[in-house]
Amino acid sequence: MFQGPSALNLDAKGRMSIPARYRDALSEQFAGRVTLTRHPDGCLLLFPRPTWESHREQIAAWPIQARDWKRIFLGNAFDVELDSAGRILIAPELRNAVGIERDIMLLGMGSHFEIWDAGRLAENEANAKAAGAPDVLNNFSF
Repeated sequence: MFQGPSALNLDAKGRMSIPARYRDALSEQFAGRVTLTRHPDGCLLLFPRPTWESHREQIAAWPIQARDWKRIFLGNAFDVELDSAGRILIAPELRNAVGIERDIMLLGMGSHFEIWDAGRLAENEANAKAAGAPDVLNNFSF
């Protein structure tokens, strides 16, 4: 279960260091094999490879009416591996597609991660707060 935020920086080659608290799990449980893809909200998704493979099968089975969404998820998927320093390379195509340049946020979302441009995430969260909670949260309480 991945959770929590990590403020990170991309290096000049577009590599992101995986925080140590996640690196060991990704290396030991998944041999450092992960998959990156785009999300229509303007972020990237980072999955351990077995988790992605399950999602990939479901997406591939979507009907023809969902072909545009297939392109977003499957057509932008990159299989990558952690290097010896615990970094992954984020392809320029993915960085450009979601406006990631240097300052990023890695958010643990349970079974996967979201990777956001830090400024874009702050804007997205401000907009969500301004819009108010959706009805589905009316009965939610801690």
